Amino acid sequence: MLRIERCLIDANWGSSTDIVYQFCRQSAFAGIVLPSHGRFVGASSQPFSEYRRKPGDRVGHNWRMPNVQGKRAVRHVLYDTNYWKSFIHARLAVPMGERGCLSLFGDKPEQHRLFADHLTAEYRVKTEGRGRTVDEWKLRPERADNHWLDCLVVCAVAASIQGAVLFGTDGQAPAKRERVSLAELQRRRRR
Repeated sequence: MLRIERCLIDANWGSSTDIVYQFCRQSAFAGIVLPSHGRFVGASSQPFSEYRRKPGDRVGHNWRMPNVQGKRAVRHVLYDTNYWKSFIHARLAVPMGERGCLSLFGDKPEQHRLFADHLTAEYRVKTEGRGRTVDEWKLRPERADNHWLDCLVVCAVAASIQGAVLFGTDGQAPAKRERVSLAELQRRRRR
């Protein structure tokens, strides 16, 4: 059995921001539950990798937890929404069974129709600026609901905060893996 080690709550929802902060501060799980804020980081914006760490800040892969003071003295997470949406969509494009693949259970697509609609409610636009190219994600006018995409993104950010690393995002090359056929796996199992 696994326990939830990190739970991020979207605190960018207008008038509910103060409520989210209050809940996180007063929760019995205050050490696990954190408010989060997605930030649009476009090609002309300063990337998270160029952020100057201040005393007390915690900085990770396209996210940071700034040292806090004042009214909302609750530790919170800021993350690059464009990077993490591209990350999620790249995981969905990885072939089944390969490392880094994000897959859904079962073989009945209708069970995942609403989820798929939310994941495809935005589209990427490759944009160049300041010597770099990034995907900027835009909401499709005919599909306003992207909540499940936002939830999946926040789950990936929380996993990163907890130390989950995908080969290729940590600056290290993936370990070579021997390809094995299904017949070979079955042969090994019978031994």
